[in-house]
Amino acid sequence: MKHSLSVCFIVKDEEAVLERILKQIKVFADEIVVVDTGSTDNTVEIAQKYTDKVFHFEWSDDFSKARNFSFSKGTCDYLMWLDADDFIFPKDIEKIKSLKNEDFDVAYLKYVTGFDENYKPTFVFERERIVRREMNFKWEEPVHEVITPFGNVVHSDIKIYHFQSKKERTGRNLKIYENRVRAGERLSARAMFYYARELYFNGLYERAIAEFNEFLKRKDAWMENKIEASLNLSYCYLALEQKEEALKVLFSSFLYDLPRAEILCQIGKIYFENDYKKAIFYYELAIKCKVNTKSGGFVLPDFYTFTPAIQLCALYYKLGDIKKSYKYHKLSKKYKPNHPSVIYNEKVFEKDFKE
Repeated sequence: MKHSLSVCFIVKDEEAVLERILKQIKVFADEIVVVDTGSTDNTVEIAQKYTDKVFHFEWSDDFSKARNFSFSKGTCDYLMWLDADDFIFPKDIEKIKSLKNEDFDVAYLKYVTGFDENYKPTFVFERERIVRREMNFKWEEPVHEVITPFGNVVHSDIKIYHFQSKKERTGRNLKIYENRVRAGERLSARAMFYYARELYFNGLYERAIAEFNEFLKRKDAWMENKIEASLNLSYCYLALEQKEEALKVLFSSFLYDLPRAEILCQIGKIYFENDYKKAIFYYELAIKCKVNTKSGGFVLPDFYTFTPAIQLCALYYKLGDIKKSYKYHKLSKKYKPNHPSVIYNEKVFEKDFKE
């Protein structure tokens, strides 16, 4: 049975990119809902070219309220959310068409927010992207909003790319969190995690460290967030030149689950300058790790493939083991043949072999 699909947006000043995504989705969307939160450009006029369901919503520093309003205006069997600066490649558009024939309550799709020059994902995670309307799912959290899934949940390999069209308004998310903290609100574990990340992103390392450490004490914190918090916390310590503390928190992440390549590569990076053998040990562990894109956590695919390969190439070369160095050079070349470091290494090996 083919189901109908409403695609819902919340937008503000997106005239540069909105039409691009609207042109893409018109081939599979049975209904398009656009909720404007205060545009001063031609965003509304562009939206009205594609749908008569354009609504205005007064912004109140709460993304969930805006998302829930947009969902309330959808009338189809399923509701899908997108951002104006998202992009869908043709093969994934065809997969979305096919997905409309399936029966589910929540569909998780891949969200690619980092990618290389060939659009190969470098930062990817799953998001609850399509939900059954009659189940009355609700968005929660004012920033980094989320839907708690239940019912028949499916996981798809469909990718939505996020081409961020403009820099996030300076300190916007941090301001929302800090206003709530000042008002006496006790943040949920998830909000606490993202608040700490916002502090880190804004260069407030000491405050971020304190918040991350408090978050890691929360018994209701999600395992994936704890692992990511450990990684982010290490960045903060390194920014303050506290390598020992960075290593401690990275090793402590092993308490939550099997070591992730992202963590292992970060440990390898710390050891890279002064302990080649330890660095090799952790990079070789990283390259053996398997990617789990269904965990819901953030995944950096390069840390499972290219990054440890290129680093091992350099490390073995420093140790004078040219045979192993070349082995990892070939592997890194397989992953990214046009990467500047691979091209440089190729020339080095050509010179060495001639000599």
